[in-house]
Amino acid sequence: MQERGGLQHPEVPPEVDALVRDVIGQIADKWTMLILEALEEHGTLRFTQVGRLVGGISQKMLTKTLRQMECDGLITRKVHPVIPPHVEYTMTEIGGELTAAFCGVWVWAETYHAQVEAARRAFKAREGR
Repeated sequence: MQERGGLQHPEVPPEVDALVRDVIGQIADKWTMLILEALEEHGTLRFTQVGRLVGGISQKMLTKTLRQMECDGLITRKVHPVIPPHVEYTMTEIGGELTAAFCGVWVWAETYHAQVEAARRAFKAREGR
Protein backbone atom coordinates (compact mmCIF):
# COMPACT_ATOMS: atom_id res chain seq x y z
CA MET A 1 0.00 0.00 0.00
CA GLN A 2 1.19 3.49 -0.85
CA GLU A 3 0.51 6.37 1.46
CA ARG A 4 -0.56 9.63 -0.19
CA GLY A 5 -1.76 12.56 1.80
CA GLY A 6 -2.44 10.37 4.81
CA LEU A 7 -4.59 7.92 2.84
CA GLN A 8 -3.69 4.32 2.13
CA HIS A 9 -4.06 3.24 -1.50
CA PRO A 10 -3.39 -0.07 -3.15
CA GLU A 11 -0.11 -0.09 -5.04
CA VAL A 12 -0.69 1.11 -8.59
CA PRO A 13 1.79 1.59 -11.40
CA PRO A 14 3.09 5.18 -11.47
CA GLU A 15 1.82 5.72 -15.04
CA VAL A 16 -1.72 4.75 -14.01
CA ASP A 17 -1.55 6.99 -10.95
CA ALA A 18 -0.32 9.87 -13.12
CA LEU A 19 -3.10 9.33 -15.67
CA VAL A 20 -5.80 9.19 -13.00
CA ARG A 21 -4.57 12.41 -11.41
CA ASP A 22 -4.28 14.11 -14.79
CA VAL A 23 -7.75 13.04 -15.96
CA ILE A 24 -9.36 14.06 -12.67
CA GLY A 25 -7.67 17.44 -12.92
CA GLN A 26 -8.87 17.85 -16.48
CA ILE A 27 -12.47 16.75 -16.08
CA ALA A 28 -13.01 18.28 -12.67
CA ASP A 29 -13.55 21.67 -14.29
CA LYS A 30 -17.16 22.57 -14.88
CA TRP A 31 -16.81 23.20 -18.61
CA THR A 32 -15.77 19.66 -19.52
CA MET A 33 -18.67 18.10 -17.67
CA LEU A 34 -21.17 20.63 -19.05
CA ILE A 35 -19.95 20.06 -22.62
CA LEU A 36 -20.20 16.30 -22.15
CA GLU A 37 -23.73 16.75 -20.81
CA ALA A 38 -24.71 18.85 -23.85
CA LEU A 39 -23.31 16.25 -26.26
CA GLU A 40 -24.98 13.44 -24.32
CA GLU A 41 -28.37 15.13 -24.52
CA HIS A 42 -28.17 16.54 -28.07
CA GLY A 43 -25.73 14.34 -29.97
CA THR A 44 -23.39 15.87 -32.54
CA LEU A 45 -23.19 19.65 -32.22
CA ARG A 46 -21.52 22.57 -33.95
CA PHE A 47 -19.20 24.90 -32.03
CA THR A 48 -21.81 27.64 -31.62
CA GLN A 49 -24.44 25.14 -30.51
CA VAL A 50 -22.11 23.78 -27.81
CA GLY A 51 -21.42 27.30 -26.57
CA ARG A 52 -25.11 28.21 -26.53
CA LEU A 53 -26.13 25.04 -24.68
CA VAL A 54 -23.35 25.32 -22.10
CA GLY A 55 -23.91 29.04 -21.55
CA GLY A 56 -21.58 31.50 -19.85
CA ILE A 57 -18.41 30.17 -21.50
CA SER A 58 -16.15 32.43 -23.54
CA GLN A 59 -15.17 31.39 -27.07
CA LYS A 60 -11.56 31.15 -25.94
CA MET A 61 -12.40 28.81 -23.05
CA LEU A 62 -14.76 26.77 -25.23
CA THR A 63 -12.02 26.33 -27.85
CA LYS A 64 -9.44 25.40 -25.20
CA THR A 65 -11.77 22.91 -23.48
CA LEU A 66 -12.89 21.27 -26.72
CA ARG A 67 -9.28 20.88 -27.87
CA GLN A 68 -8.29 19.26 -24.58
CA MET A 69 -11.31 16.96 -24.71
CA GLU A 70 -10.37 15.96 -28.26
CA CYS A 71 -6.76 15.37 -27.16
CA ASP A 72 -8.00 13.14 -24.32
CA GLY A 73 -10.24 11.16 -26.69
CA LEU A 74 -13.50 12.27 -25.07
CA ILE A 75 -14.84 13.84 -28.28
CA THR A 76 -14.13 13.81 -31.99
CA ARG A 77 -13.97 16.89 -34.19
CA LYS A 78 -15.05 16.78 -37.80
CA VAL A 79 -14.31 19.68 -40.14
CA HIS A 80 -16.49 19.92 -43.24
CA PRO A 81 -14.65 21.52 -46.21
CA VAL A 82 -17.03 24.43 -46.78
CA ILE A 83 -16.77 28.19 -46.40
CA PRO A 84 -17.22 29.24 -43.69
CA PRO A 85 -15.84 26.12 -41.98
CA HIS A 86 -18.45 23.81 -40.52
CA VAL A 87 -17.06 21.98 -37.48
CA GLU A 88 -18.97 19.33 -35.54
CA TYR A 89 -18.21 17.69 -32.21
CA THR A 90 -19.34 14.21 -31.22
CA MET A 91 -18.83 12.35 -27.98
CA THR A 92 -16.69 9.21 -28.22
CA GLU A 93 -17.34 5.93 -26.47
CA ILE A 94 -14.95 6.81 -23.65
CA GLY A 95 -16.56 10.24 -23.35
CA GLY A 96 -19.89 8.47 -22.92
CA GLU A 97 -18.42 6.16 -20.30
CA LEU A 98 -17.07 9.17 -18.40
CA THR A 99 -20.46 10.84 -18.58
CA ALA A 100 -22.10 7.70 -17.20
CA ALA A 101 -19.53 7.55 -14.40
CA PHE A 102 -20.32 11.12 -13.38
CA CYS A 103 -24.10 10.68 -13.46
CA GLY A 104 -23.81 9.97 -9.75
CA VAL A 105 -22.71 13.57 -9.19
CA TRP A 106 -25.90 14.86 -10.83
CA VAL A 107 -28.04 12.46 -8.78
CA TRP A 108 -26.20 13.54 -5.62
CA ALA A 109 -26.77 17.23 -6.47
CA GLU A 110 -30.48 16.67 -7.03
CA THR A 111 -30.78 14.70 -3.80
CA TYR A 112 -28.80 17.07 -1.55
CA HIS A 113 -29.34 20.45 -3.20
CA ALA A 114 -31.56 21.83 -0.43
CA GLN A 115 -29.19 20.63 2.30
CA VAL A 116 -26.14 22.15 0.61
CA GLU A 117 -27.96 25.46 0.15
CA ALA A 118 -29.03 25.44 3.82
CA ALA A 119 -25.45 24.71 4.92
CA ARG A 120 -24.17 27.58 2.74
CA ARG A 121 -26.72 30.01 4.21
CA ALA A 122 -25.79 28.91 7.76
CA PHE A 123 -22.09 29.32 6.99
CA LYS A 124 -22.62 32.83 5.61
CA ALA A 125 -24.66 33.74 8.68
CA ARG A 126 -21.93 32.47 11.02
CA GLU A 127 -19.26 34.31 9.05
CA GLY A 128 -21.30 37.54 8.99
CA ARG A 129 -21.50 37.69 5.20
